[in-house]
Amino acid sequence: MKRILVIGSGGAGKSTVATKLGQLLNIEVHHLDKFYWRPGWVETPRDEWLQTVAELVDRDSWIIDGNYSGTLDIRIRRCDTIVFLDLPRLLCLWRIMKRNLQYRRGGRPDMAEGCLEKLDPEFVSWVWNFSRRSRPRVVELIREHSDGKRVVWLRSKADVRKFLSDPGR
Repeated sequence: MKRILVIGSGGAGKSTVATKLGQLLNIEVHHLDKFYWRPGWVETPRDEWLQTVAELVDRDSWIIDGNYSGTLDIRIRRCDTIVFLDLPRLLCLWRIMKRNLQYRRGGRPDMAEGCLEKLDPEFVSWVWNFSRRSRPRVVELIREHSDGKRVVWLRSKADVRKFLSDPGR
């Protein structure tokens, strides 16, 4: 495992899992939120974003967390391991609410500078509808590009704990 992609719904624990994997495997972690967002939740222009992702995946080793469907195919093609946090939406909703309270006065360590934690209807809707709207495309991309890759499909908190206790198995 040298190039690991961690994906899943908001609140699934992507950044937490990526950070722990980075510590366990001694691999640099890249949280896509830090690269995509500019202060005040301003998006990076598309051409610049595509260049950034291309540079990240061109490295010899990395752990990248984040969905960003517009570049997911690029990251999936380049990785050797896909960790899909396919957790229940109620758990994900609970976690985004908890995270909002935890970081309401400051930024998260995995978020870009100047992007304070927010819990708006659009984000809640995205998390709520992830399994219906986003998940089918994620599953399709995984199936299309999984030959020769390790796919770790985690469906519960217990699955996540077990995987992190021995990620090489």
